[in-house]
Amino acid sequence: MRKVQHWVVVGGLFFGGAALGVGCSVDTSDVMDEANDVSVETEAAPPPVRTCATKDLSPAEALAAESEAESLHPWKDGYAFSGTVTIPVYFHVINKGTGISNGDIPDSMIADQIAVLNAAYNGTGFQFQLVATDRTTNSTWFTTCDQAGTESSMKGALRKGTADDLNIYTCSPGGGLLGWATFPSSYSSSPKMDGTVLLYSSLPGGSAAPYNEGDTGTHEVGHWLGLYHTFQGGCSGSGDYVDDTAAEKSAAFGCPTNRDSCANKTGKDPITNFMDYTDDYCMNTFSAGQATRMQAFWDTYRAGK
Repeated sequence: MRKVQHWVVVGGLFFGGAALGVGCSVDTSDVMDEANDVSVETEAAPPPVRTCATKDLSPAEALAAESEAESLHPWKDGYAFSGTVTIPVYFHVINKGTGISNGDIPDSMIADQIAVLNAAYNGTGFQFQLVATDRTTNSTWFTTCDQAGTESSMKGALRKGTADDLNIYTCSPGGGLLGWATFPSSYSSSPKMDGTVLLYSSLPGGSAAPYNEGDTGTHEVGHWLGLYHTFQGGCSGSGDYVDDTAAEKSAAFGCPTNRDSCANKTGKDPITNFMDYTDDYCMNTFSAGQATRMQAFWDTYRAGK
């Protein structure tokens, strides 16, 4: 298990107003110099760089979302969160037949994914407990889960629990996507769509190297708990609305040590942060501000809802 770090500087939080936008796939021509250590295995045909379809909000959308969250549950001054919340997890395995290559991942990979989540979120106030696993053989759902109609049908049939239950779906989305998630604020308007979707081979031990240590799950659950990408907003504005994550002009790939894409801002790029786009082995950090933000958004949008 990789060592996970948690920063101890007090910082801010976040909120998202949209559930899922168009895919945020990346033009690899601009990034491969930074990701020259990324290997691609032909078996699973993983994306050459990390791709996440969780929507990056526009500055106006982000500001509106922040204003709503602050009005509902102010958190920026002296917010307190005690104890640890254990989040029930419902795992939905979508496949097109038997065997890992068809998406029928074994229980051991699911258990390993939960273990990765618990290690990554240790110290943030959150832990995860698998309560149920179901398996659905549906080749259409498996291969087109990134399409709106398929996602709606799949989640409508399978989702369990309420706002404070995490539903994880594994399938084989198109477009080189590794996964996506809904933001906490979206639950009230679209409860059946709530949850995270992961490329099945991104789970620990899968074939989507260098994204096969389970941190696609860590990243997407971060969105589900209220975090933006660390490169949200680039070098200007309020960025990801977390005070202790340095500004970042664009997503980082591979593990580009000492990258500093916002030279006019304090701090080097947070390439080890779970909410960037670096390789799984490079990710090991949530900041204290991100932890506080997730806690506040849990209380505001998910706890008991």
